[in-house]
Amino acid sequence: MAEAMSSRHSGEVWTEEQAQQLRELAGANTPVGVMSVKLGRSEAAIRSKAQSEGIALAPPNRSPYGDMS
Repeated sequence: MAEAMSSRHSGEVWTEEQAQQLRELAGANTPVGVMSVKLGRSEAAIRSKAQSEGIALAPPNRSPYGDMS
C-alpha cells in the first residue's frame, strides 16, 4: 500500500517546486523514504532526480542531529 501512495506522480515530469522541495529535504538530511512519501515519488525516482540535479543525499546511517559525541 505504501508503494501505491509513493508513486502517485509516477511518470510525471518534475516541477520546479518539487525539485526545490527535494533540495530542501536533502539539505535537512531527510531520509529518502520520507522524501518519497512527501513528494509522492518512488525512492528510485528521488535518487535519480537528485543525481541529475547534483543534489547530495545524506548517507542513511548519518544522524539528523549531527555529531552527538
